[in-house]
Amino acid sequence: RMAAAPPSYCFVAFPPCSKDGLVVFGKNSARPRDEVQEVVYFAAAEHEPGSKVECTYIEIEQVPRTHAVVLSRPSWLWGAEMGANEHGVCVANEAVVTREPASESEALLGMDLVRLGLERGATAKEALDVVVALLEEHGQGGNYYEDGSSCHTFQSAFLIVDRNEAWILETSGKYWAAEKITEGVKCICNQLSLTTKIDAEHPELRNYVKSQGWWNGDSDFNFSEVFSLADDHLACCSGRESLEKQGGDVSAQTMIDVLRDKDSGVCVDSESFLTTASIVSVLPQDPSFPCIHYFTGTPDPSRSIFKPFIFVDDVKLVPKVQSPSFGNDDPAKKIPRFQEKPDRRHELYKAHEWARSLLENDQDKGQKLMRIMLDLEKQGLEAMEDILSRTEILDPAEVVDLFYDCVDTELKFFK
Repeated sequence: RMAAAPPSYCFVAFPPCSKDGLVVFGKNSARPRDEVQEVVYFAAAEHEPGSKVECTYIEIEQVPRTHAVVLSRPSWLWGAEMGANEHGVCVANEAVVTREPASESEALLGMDLVRLGLERGATAKEALDVVVALLEEHGQGGNYYEDGSSCHTFQSAFLIVDRNEAWILETSGKYWAAEKITEGVKCICNQLSLTTKIDAEHPELRNYVKSQGWWNGDSDFNFSEVFSLADDHLACCSGRESLEKQGGDVSAQTMIDVLRDKDSGVCVDSESFLTTASIVSVLPQDPSFPCIHYFTGTPDPSRSIFKPFIFVDDVKLVPKVQSPSFGNDDPAKKIPRFQEKPDRRHELYKAHEWARSLLENDQDKGQKLMRIMLDLEKQGLEAMEDILSRTEILDPAEVVDLFYDCVDTELKFFK
């Protein structure tokens, strides 16, 4: 039923396709329909030598210092579908199917690697190096879904972006290849996309595929052709066309519009899958300006609003988009796992369920509410544009409550 990888889409646009020296990143996270995604912030931290970190399924060595991160994640797991760190690095992952079956034995999930890359990498390239080193050491594997009845496993692809460049990293087991991007528009979705332009790779990659009989060494090495199941490596990106149509004007708003588009298939709303959360990040190439990260924290971006977050010290936490914590009693932490499903809905998610039933049952009221919400979103986008066009340095006090206030205002409208 869920054997196919969920059709998430990730995008990045660089100048000259994007506006005024901005790198624009976006992702829709397509996941099982009823899964709740939360938005969580973790401050930078120092760790004692020898300390460990408990990921979704396994424990690994901790590093001496982790960067501050903001994550959008399925609330039962440790890692994240997508997020950003205080240094302007953004990472998103995609579940992919390759000709190698993904491992069911519990190791690191693609989602854990997203968070580990963000916590440990101050640039896109550093985050990539972190992810591939951890893949080599611990491998990837384990159930991608909170499902006690069957194990859904995938390989991983990643889009890793900073103010200067992006890397597309695609993996199969511990083997990997990566392409560096510095201009134009790029989209990745739930299938392999790397072909012959490979800028970094696992040192044993080519020997390995030769030993498997997947490549004879005579033709150009094409990663997707070698690793995809037959005919699977088609151009996946209907969304890229929508972005390219914008000419040189991709902005936060353009990216939001692309993520909301159901007709193109970028906004997934199918029998098994739903876009359960979305992110858009704007990374100014000039480091004197702050990066701005917009999160929905709720399903279906066409019915959600994107709320801005900026990294500053002592940023105010937002419990209303955080799922309840079940500690060690969480069925995701007990073996056998997922024997029951607790209610993981956070306050904003519950308010959205109410709004959704309103949209479905009373169209006039629903559309009026949606207009108010979009107006609220527009005010946020305009305020952020103002921050990016000022000459003076941003006062942190001005944005310490930013995301908190936006969520709070959104909840008030629902009431």
